[in-house]
Amino acid sequence: MSRADARRALIEQVWAAAWGRGDVDALDTLLSPAYLRHSQDPHPQDLDGFKSAIVSTRTAFPDLVTTLDDILVEGDRAAIRWHSTGTHENALLGVPPTGRRVEVSGATFARFEGERIVEEHVTWDPRALLAALGIIQVGQD
Repeated sequence: MSRADARRALIEQVWAAAWGRGDVDALDTLLSPAYLRHSQDPHPQDLDGFKSAIVSTRTAFPDLVTTLDDILVEGDRAAIRWHSTGTHENALLGVPPTGRRVEVSGATFARFEGERIVEEHVTWDPRALLAALGIIQVGQD
């Protein structure tokens, strides 16, 4: 198995454990202790913050299913296109449960150092989630 194939398989395995089953400690096999996750928030998340975010998301959406649509690995970089679906059954970031089924999608761009990911840049539109929950309206003139 090539190094790229091994990294791709590890990403699939760890995402299934963390996002699919809530086993966030599985992230320790993929992410560096110095891991940083960059998104729209000006302050990157560290590993513990990322684990907490997954737990909160899975609590709010207990039937959450995250699908990895594409994983491309080249050298020390990986690009992951994904989408998630779930039903909003518990509060999330102060938003009471709506009972709505939602789907969001995005992409994660990762950088490895050695065998662990040290940094990720995540792109997704949080407005799409808020609109799906009926919190805001987008695209209306």
